[in-house]
Amino acid sequence: MGGEKDQKVVELVAENRGALRNYEIDEKYEAGIKLTGSEIKSVRLKRVSLRGSFVKIIGGEPFVLNLQIHKYPYSSEREYDPKRTRKLLLKKNQIQRLIGKDSQKGFAVVPLKIYIKNNLAKLEIGVGKARKKWDKRQVLKEEAVAREVEQEIKEHSRGDV
Repeated sequence: MGGEKDQKVVELVAENRGALRNYEIDEKYEAGIKLTGSEIKSVRLKRVSLRGSFVKIIGGEPFVLNLQIHKYPYSSEREYDPKRTRKLLLKKNQIQRLIGKDSQKGFAVVPLKIYIKNNLAKLEIGVGKARKKWDKRQVLKEEAVAREVEQEIKEHSRGDV
């Protein structure tokens, strides 16, 4: 009964599957996002797209660019930019690691998932190297083989019953 407060409620809002295909992720971080009131309402309605978004360090602070949060349908705002630059909230040591990795050649910082955790919007960001074209094809082949194996297992398990 008393342990219910300790449980963390996590609700996935959007996922950037393309980032996992295009980048080999080495490290992952959980960052808060500085949002307006109508933006958090849109996030809760899952009106978010991570496609084409990326993280950039500007003046020693991390920002997410091109994260598209559609306008809240009941908002009274007249001027609204769905792809505005939004500040990320991280600890100082995490920011220092991101600055170090971001400055290295070939590394990129990309958003992987956006979710609601304990009523707060969180962005999972990953640091990784861009995959070469043949690496991407290899990943797609591995995914297809895994799907086929899974289907075979399902078919055989149905036949036994």
